[in-house]
Amino acid sequence: MGDDSLTPEGGSPRAERRWTASAFVLAAMAVPFLLPARYSPGTDWFLPAIEGFVLLALIVVDPGRIDRPGRWVRALSIALVVVIAAGAAWGAGRLVWDLLHGAPQTTVPNELLVAGALVWLQTVLAFAFLYWELDGGGPVTRHLRPPAHPDLAFPQQVDPRLAAPGWRPIFVDYLYLALTNATAFSPTDVMPLARWAKLTMAVQSLLSIVILSLMVANAVNLLD
Repeated sequence: MGDDSLTPEGGSPRAERRWTASAFVLAAMAVPFLLPARYSPGTDWFLPAIEGFVLLALIVVDPGRIDRPGRWVRALSIALVVVIAAGAAWGAGRLVWDLLHGAPQTTVPNELLVAGALVWLQTVLAFAFLYWELDGGGPVTRHLRPPAHPDLAFPQQVDPRLAAPGWRPIFVDYLYLALTNATAFSPTDVMPLARWAKLTMAVQSLLSIVILSLMVANAVNLLD
């Protein structure tokens, strides 16, 4: 399967399509409805409603490929990522609090594991959007004015022989980065070069360790 960000001839790169990132925004919107209400600020539909409104606005002002520069487009993109990250932070904080204080919601092993897995997935999606939006100034800037020195070094950037000319990371690449960083607790194939990238990856690794270790420890105690 070819890289959709390149022309069929492998020439000048094209901007990535919006539908890929939008599909994972919808996934992030669905998570609060699968979790107990206490893991969402306000009601379970509050943040998904905001995310849906901002996503719709983005599709209207910049449909198709993500290639339209402008203050409002950038502001909407950042607002969407902030809302997704806020929901993940709330859910993770509430889960850790419940696990540490033995809340009634954490006394049933199956429910605990499902809730923990969903909160963990929510954090992976949030960090994927953070990496995608912050690296090199965001997808529009990466397409129009590729940085001479990337914040996150993908293998295809370190060794151009690994990809066709004009290769650019798209959302799926950042999702893979977030997933591997959350499971390996360290960089795998993507190296953080900028200080913000190092700190963000460190925070994600620590958060993932806390969630997984507390969740597994509590589940094992309940099963004994």
